[in-house]
Amino acid sequence: MKTHNQPLIILSISILLFASCESVTSKVETQLNQLNDKAIQLDSVINTEMEKINQLDSVINLEDLKIKKLDSLVEKTSSKLDSIWRKHK
Repeated sequence: MKTHNQPLIILSISILLFASCESVTSKVETQLNQLNDKAIQLDSVINTEMEKINQLDSVINLEDLKIKKLDSLVEKTSSKLDSIWRKHK
């Protein structure tokens, strides 16, 4: 009688083990999908912020050029004023 029960027990254990592994695999797959979704969202946020940083950098560069032009203009005007001042002294 023991020999007839042994294959049945092995079959039952195998089915339970397979079902358990399938459940774990499904849970792992779900969590990996959630993690992937979060990574995609984070990547999107990072790309948006990088675009903002690049725009800000561009604005800073333009303002720097304006400042340099104004500085040059002030320097030229100052030189002209100094020259006029020296002549009338």
